[in-house]
Amino acid sequence: MSLNEDVGLLGRTLGQVLREQEGEAFFETVERVRTLVRQARAGEGDGPLRELFSGVDSEQAENLVRAFSLYFQLVNLAEEYERVRVLTSTSGPRPQSLAQALIELQQMGLDAEQTEALLSRLDLGLTFTAHPTEMRRRTVRAHLVQVAQDIPNLTPNAVERIAAHVEALWSTPELRRLKPTVLDEVKGGLNYIQVIAQALPALQRDLRRAFREVYGRDTDATLPISFSSWMGGDRDGNPFVTPQATHDTLELHRERARELLLHSISQAYADISQMAPEDPAEEPYRQELQRLHDQVRDHGLTDLLPRLEQLDADLRQHGQQRTADLLLTPLLTTARVFGQHLVSLDLREHSALTGAAVAMLLQEAGVEAGYQALPEHARLDLLTRELGSRRPLWAAGTPLTEELERAIGPIREVAQAAAVVGPRAFGRYIISMSESVSDVLEPLILAREVGFRVLPVPLFETLGDLERAPSVMWELLSLPEYRRHLGDDVQEIMLGYSDSNKDAGFLAANWALHEAQRKISEVCRRAGVPWRFFHGRGTSIGRGGGPASRAILGQPAGTIDAGLRITEQGEALADKYSHPVLAQRNLEQSLYGLLLAAARPATELSPAWVEALDRASRASAAAYRALVEDPRFLPFFEQVTPIHEISRLNIASRPVRRPGPPTLGNLRAIPWVMSWTQNRANLPGWYGLQVGLREIGPELAGQMYREWPFFRSMLDNAQMSLAKSDLLIFEEYLRLGDDSGLAGELEAAFREAVSLVEQVIGTELLHAEPRLKRSIELRNPYIDPIHRLQVELLRRSREQGEGPEDVPENLERPLLLSVQGISAGVRNTG
Repeated sequence: MSLNEDVGLLGRTLGQVLREQEGEAFFETVERVRTLVRQARAGEGDGPLRELFSGVDSEQAENLVRAFSLYFQLVNLAEEYERVRVLTSTSGPRPQSLAQALIELQQMGLDAEQTEALLSRLDLGLTFTAHPTEMRRRTVRAHLVQVAQDIPNLTPNAVERIAAHVEALWSTPELRRLKPTVLDEVKGGLNYIQVIAQALPALQRDLRRAFREVYGRDTDATLPISFSSWMGGDRDGNPFVTPQATHDTLELHRERARELLLHSISQAYADISQMAPEDPAEEPYRQELQRLHDQVRDHGLTDLLPRLEQLDADLRQHGQQRTADLLLTPLLTTARVFGQHLVSLDLREHSALTGAAVAMLLQEAGVEAGYQALPEHARLDLLTRELGSRRPLWAAGTPLTEELERAIGPIREVAQAAAVVGPRAFGRYIISMSESVSDVLEPLILAREVGFRVLPVPLFETLGDLERAPSVMWELLSLPEYRRHLGDDVQEIMLGYSDSNKDAGFLAANWALHEAQRKISEVCRRAGVPWRFFHGRGTSIGRGGGPASRAILGQPAGTIDAGLRITEQGEALADKYSHPVLAQRNLEQSLYGLLLAAARPATELSPAWVEALDRASRASAAAYRALVEDPRFLPFFEQVTPIHEISRLNIASRPVRRPGPPTLGNLRAIPWVMSWTQNRANLPGWYGLQVGLREIGPELAGQMYREWPFFRSMLDNAQMSLAKSDLLIFEEYLRLGDDSGLAGELEAAFREAVSLVEQVIGTELLHAEPRLKRSIELRNPYIDPIHRLQVELLRRSREQGEGPEDVPENLERPLLLSVQGISAGVRNTG
């Protein structure tokens, strides 16, 4: 069957369920809405549609939202299977595969030894984070998984099972009654490990097969990939990530790893039944696997790899090549990537809170009573002196204060886990809003209190912090005390896409990130320190989203040294890792981008390009700041977006704002971006670009687009954001606010951005991505009803409520469901 046939069957199944459950009249209303929406989008007027929606009660509105939202859930499944179908039917080296990567590396002049050295140097670190854009309950996801399993083989029985799950979905509450706990988020994210574990062995075999075909010999190279998590360790602004939550997370990691290993060992035991060449009565491989199984079962053995690698070598030595490649590789890969730690847990805390905890320690120890009031040079003098000493500041045996327990307790938990299952139980310590060298040193003082070594990762987030980052890193790496602590380890530097975008707009943030990477790389190179950038990307363009391989290939040449890390957030987990074939494709594309980007030598950029983007960035940031700092803007934003309603969704354990009064400054970047995707303005993904391109000029910008991977990647992402924007829908939301004049300015800026981007790329938007363009065109007629219903519900809520955050009880459910439905339809919302 084709995608259209799958979508048609799922749509008919949903229609049948709606008739049975809600009656023929409701089904006819759904069909009438579809017809009227198509007419409105075709320019035939929307009077009848407005009249229909103004007349529905809250229960009817809720059911209409649910009907169109469920349709999108089913369409998403069909599109995912279409991707699987295309991938599994492709023969020969796929574009952006490992085979293609090795072919291109050879064409670049890398021989077999150089390619092996590159593979051993790099690490692609994928980090799961709990961000509130995957809003579906696990119960709903479980039904959808069952539907997805039947789509490939639509027999009559399979169609009946699909109908049963759609029937169940229609009567299943879609909204969480309570906010998810931290452990709920951990469990939700870790569910995808099972799928990834199925994809990795095939990817490992692809690597070895491709190496043999390209270079004519075998290789021992392994996949340069690792997994880590922030779920249960990310404390920045989340009071629920307590030391106990971190403890429970680490216990869950250990238990899930144990289950995964026991399953893999049992499968290998069943498959590898060969007798010993010298003694036919013996089954030596099974005997060893049984011993390993018993030790893992009894919570022993923290390093299986040496024994499994010996097993692999023995099989190959005795001519059992296929057995090693196909039957042992799944276990070997699982042990190598996931071990008994499953994923490495990072800790993250805001620099202000680590600083306050260190100040308390120093005061209680009688070392310094006014640490936080000291200038930076005095802080550094004090911290470096302390790092030269091994004595703890807190008296042994004395209970920590509540504040210090919150700061030091998580470090104690990861230290204990590392002692049990090995050092990979813990990843790194990330310091949010890093502004100075002292911010990076303070976690080392906290860790010393429990006798544990942490490697700090400064997170540079705002535009100013990105500009100062190279000098901060040079000063840090110039400290002998810090260099002794770092030793031969890789220095990681994290770059924040969200806050830099919210701070300065799309173009200025992208250029600031580019320049920070280029200059920090030069600092690390001069200091003789290996480095790795950690990219805090979301799924939306305004938060660094877009195809992973494109983003990696767009990195500045010469800035990838020891690999890179990337956050995997929100609905990206379901989108990328819901099926082993999709997981394998996502991982191979990311590795393709990493290998080629890392092989590119550092090159001097054209001075004309740098000067042009410097000018464009300044002009773009000025235009963006003028918009968001306009006194009319915040009221306008709150009127024409559902920001207050998003804050009421039980979709994450983290509050939508940082502590303090409700301002644009302390609003987190995720709800900021999500609000603009709901009304289809997508402002964070393009605003300011029109001013920057105007400053550069179309001729020079066209040359930069053709010849500069970074600039091409940036504009291609802008294309996606602009193409997913929709002024027809945005104008519906504008009816919710009084005309401050900003609406016209935004619409004019959008039209100019589209025109200038099309001039630069030489075609209409998404001409080179017809599948995505077609998907957007097909979705619009079905997502339009949810947008229009949301506007109607927002209008009623604001007329009936006593304040902006007061939602009448009868309107809350349909409003929140509309937020969820639009996210399912638009995708890439966080």
